[in-house]
Amino acid sequence: MSREESRGRPATDKVGTICRALRRAIIEQALEPGAKLPEDALGERFGVSRTIARHALGQLAAEGLVELRRNRIAVVATPSWQEARDAFDIRIELERLVVRQLAGRLTKAQIAQLHAHVDAEDSARNGPDPISIRLATEFHILLASMTESPILIRYVSEIAYRCCLTLSLFSRPHSSECAINEHRMLIDALAKGDAEEVISLMHHHLDSVANRALVAQSRPRGRDIMDILAPYAEPLRPHAKAAG
Repeated sequence: MSREESRGRPATDKVGTICRALRRAIIEQALEPGAKLPEDALGERFGVSRTIARHALGQLAAEGLVELRRNRIAVVATPSWQEARDAFDIRIELERLVVRQLAGRLTKAQIAQLHAHVDAEDSARNGPDPISIRLATEFHILLASMTESPILIRYVSEIAYRCCLTLSLFSRPHSSECAINEHRMLIDALAKGDAEEVISLMHHHLDSVANRALVAQSRPRGRDIMDILAPYAEPLRPHAKAAG
């Protein structure tokens, strides 16, 4: 057992923290599909043992964001074009269930929270596309969380993250303005309580996202994983230092 693990902080917390960091790096396209994720490099970057890093990679593999190959080699997943299209089709059906449950049932506080999130999307509109894509995805996960259904939250989150991964493979420039306008329309329809309208809007929105995105394969950039993960590893660095 490493010194960091013996500090008493549950290993599951560390796994979760690493998963969130790697997930965000993948979603923001800092880690491109096919990039290698060595356990020793991850352990060094996050200040944890290789065992903890391995558990985190296993969790991300279960979510479809990482592929585990022979000899414990892990890489960022590279879905095919058809897998990408299938992921969006499944996502459409899941999120139709989400808005069906939420139509007319959101509190004023929840509606305000959704508007605040879209305002954040709007503020990021002129920034890097990956940030806008991440915020757009988190809007949908926020909607799922408001159902308070563990099953919907889990599956919507996983499929939304998979769709984010496909955007780094098959994409033209992200149309953040379209996404923001469509998100505002969804909030308005949810507030009105028109289930059929909001279901139709969600279907159209996600289908449009897929059609805008699934175009061509982007080129890999080939950067060092230690440099890529430096900003994403910050949450764990204080713990690693304290353990020394």
